[in-house]
Amino acid sequence: MKRLIPTLKQDNVSVELIMLIRTILAASKEISFRVSQGALAGILGSTLDENIQGEVQKKLDVVANQLLKDMLLDDDSVRTIASEEEDNVVAGHANAPFIVAFDPLDGSSNIDINGQIGTIFTIYPARNDVSDDSDLQFSQPGKNQLCSGYILYGAATMLVMTTGGPTRCYTLDQTHGGYLLTTDELQIDQDTQEFAINMANTYSWYSPTQLYIQQLLLGLAGDREKVFNMRWNAAMVGDVHRVLTRGGIFLYPEDKRTGMQAGKLRLLYEANPMALLVENAGGKAYSGKMRILDIQPEYIHQRVPVVLGAKNEVAAYCSYLVDV
Repeated sequence: MKRLIPTLKQDNVSVELIMLIRTILAASKEISFRVSQGALAGILGSTLDENIQGEVQKKLDVVANQLLKDMLLDDDSVRTIASEEEDNVVAGHANAPFIVAFDPLDGSSNIDINGQIGTIFTIYPARNDVSDDSDLQFSQPGKNQLCSGYILYGAATMLVMTTGGPTRCYTLDQTHGGYLLTTDELQIDQDTQEFAINMANTYSWYSPTQLYIQQLLLGLAGDREKVFNMRWNAAMVGDVHRVLTRGGIFLYPEDKRTGMQAGKLRLLYEANPMALLVENAGGKAYSGKMRILDIQPEYIHQRVPVVLGAKNEVAAYCSYLVDV
């Protein structure tokens, strides 16, 4: 099996970007080890604090965030970082070429039940027209991403990443401590009969989403005339990994609940990196009727509705949406 670095060189990734990716993955190996230790590492349970999102932080959230933050700020190619767990951006090295945003531990609710969790990251070119400590460093559409990926901490620790070309899958070799290429190019089938959505929110959805899901549940008797199966991991990283590896559609739409009218998922470090991975695997990623990667961010913790996965199924969902 091919190792990570030769694969990146084959993809004509610059040496500077390769070194930055190695920094992120060094942090991921430490996080992976602590996840594997579970209660033995003393990182299960919640803290008494909330993050900028108003969400109670898990102990492992804090540990993962600090590991990534410290290692990235020590990398002289990083000008600015942004994290789900930080109120504002944090300045790194002046005149450095890259900025990095990350969700240090997606799926925190799964930590204490040994469920799927992961780290999502994205790398952009730094802006020279704004200060290093400005949130405006990240005021760039997702199509500007130089690299995006996630590390899934499951039965195996897996890296799924794109540097602008194919979306590739690597597996951490625990024996030698390196990531090995295990799927050269992920491809999402255009059609599917599998969907992922949180059905607990059914009565809070707006009517287009309710109507779409209702047709899926009707199976052969519905307008779609085929049987659909539902899957839900309660972690975007796990649900998107399933879509990338065996097809499907993932939805987290806006709804009527307080604070959810614009959606739940964050554009910068959740929707954008996942959208790039999905598009480079032949899928589609939309927010309403707009391509996610074309959205101009308004602030670093901006939330957006998300639907991504099989091209034809994403188009089918979008056909239910009406202009307001």
